[in-house]
This record gives sequence, structure tokens and C-alpha cells, in this order.
Amino acid sequence: MSLAALDQTRQRVLMFGGKGGVGKTTSSAATALHYALAGRKTLIISSDLAPSLSDIFEVELGVAETPVPGAPNLYALEISPDEVMRRWKEHYGPEVYQAASALVNMPYEEIVDYVALAPGIQEEFMLDYILDHVRDNCVEYNGVVPDAYDLVVWDTAPAGDTLRLLGLPHRFLEHLRAAPRVYLQVQDAFQLSTMPFLDIIESWKGLARKITSFFCNPKNVEFILVTIPEALGVYQSRRVIQDLSAHGLGVRHMIINNLVVQADCDFHRQRMEMQRPYVELLKHEYGGRMTLTVLPLLPYEVKGIERLKQVEQILFGKESTDL
Repeated sequence: MSLAALDQTRQRVLMFGGKGGVGKTTSSAATALHYALAGRKTLIISSDLAPSLSDIFEVELGVAETPVPGAPNLYALEISPDEVMRRWKEHYGPEVYQAASALVNMPYEEIVDYVALAPGIQEEFMLDYILDHVRDNCVEYNGVVPDAYDLVVWDTAPAGDTLRLLGLPHRFLEHLRAAPRVYLQVQDAFQLSTMPFLDIIESWKGLARKITSFFCNPKNVEFILVTIPEALGVYQSRRVIQDLSAHGLGVRHMIINNLVVQADCDFHRQRMEMQRPYVELLKHEYGGRMTLTVLPLLPYEVKGIERLKQVEQILFGKESTDL
């Protein structure tokens, strides 16, 4: 089966996740190319600490959206936690300092850096950054409205980091619910006429609700799980599916990468025998409720637009392989 069913849905964000090294970047890049070629303005974002979009597209990428040569409608960027925090400090630093300076006399950088360490802030604004690039959700940032995209393809960090990312906005919201009581006690203790932090907290609570509502809604987000037919890949995929369910996200598409489909030597025959029980396990557990798409073990390196087009044809049915 192929990923062609995705063409019939209108989710705004496609998340590609799984264990490190299973082919998330290859799969997400080929998918982004598929929709760009179909005429949808598409942005692919990598939040991996060791991103490889630059390598696979053969173009230098950074924190700014960059057109991908040879692929009209396709843009790419590699966003890091440091860049997310830099943007957070630019956006919220002045009002955080203004509020905190009513209580303490400390340098600007020390106050802003300290508040930035609050649990969930970094993850909260990573998700907000992605959401800002989805058409109909763009908001002005430092006087600039980011480009709006029909589709955002997110090449996520390895599974554990991504699950933590999805879970923290809810925990951040829980933390903020308790914060006003603390600051009201501070206001009374210091006999302050106003407490500016309360306004900031209310705005952050609203942002957390918006992000949680968007990313936990299957009408907005589709999670495509990428795995390999080996013990570590299959068992972690099982845990990822369970954890995503706890966040309200079901998995309806799984890519099984590096599958040996034609054994023409002893090495490949042994690999095929090793892979077979894991393929059967995936078919037994998920075949009835997921699209299982095979990406065969390829004899070439996937790098550049032409190779990605070949992967796109495999994933979306033109050259698909049945299990």
C-alpha cells in the first residue's frame, strides 16, 4: 500500500517520527516534494539537533526559509532550540524584564535567561513557531508576518524528544494555572499596586491552549511513523504509538524502510530472513488499522531532487511494493 490516501486529507501538518536513523528525513523530504510538485506551497522543517535536510536537498539551509532549487513551491529550514529561545527572548524579553524589575534589581539578561528556564517554555514556542507558518494561523512577529504555507512537513527529532515536545505544553499549562496564586501572594507581601506577570501568564495560558488544541486535533495533524524491520525499530514504534494515543494522536500510516524485497545473494537472503518475523509482527498488529508502506532497501544514496523523486514515486504508489 502507498501513502496516496494522504492526498485525500487536508491536514495542515504532517509529522514524521520514529527512532533515530530509520529514514525520517528521507521519507519527509520525499513527501514534501510530492506535495510541492502537486502545487501546494510546502514548508519542510527539521527540529532534529543533527539535521540533514541540507544534505538531502544539497542546499545550504539554516533558520530562514529557503527555496529548494529544482522544486517549485518547496521551502525548507532547520530550526534549533537555540534559535527558538532567541526568538522567544526577542518577543517576550522586554515585557518579562519590565514585570520582573518591579520585584528585583537584576540585569536584563539575567532575568530573561532565568525565566526562559521555566519548564515547557522552549517546547511551547517550538510548536508555536511551527504553527505560525500554517496558513490561517500566521501572526505578526517583530513587525513581520511569516510566509503562510498550505502544508508544513515536520521532520521531527528522534521519538523520545518528539513525545516530550508534544507533552510539555499541557504540563506548561498546568504550571501556569498555579502561578497566579504565587504571584498574588508576592503582590500582597510587597504591597504592590499591580502585578504585571499576571498579564503575561494569561497570554501564555492562551497560547498553550491554542497549541494543545491544534496539535492534538487529528483534523490538523497527521503523524506518519517511520520504522525498520528490526527489533529496536519495531519495539520502539509500538511504544510511540501508545504514547501518541495518550496525546490524542492516532497513527494511520507507517513506513517500513530498508526492507529487502529481492534476495540475490547470501547476505540479502539472511537479511530477508531476519526481517521476515518483524514484518509479520507489524502486519499482525497494525495491518488492519494502518496503511503499511514499504520503502525497499535501495542500491543508491538518496540525495538530491532526482533521487527524492524516485522515493516519492515509491511512497505514493507509482512504484509501490506490497508486503
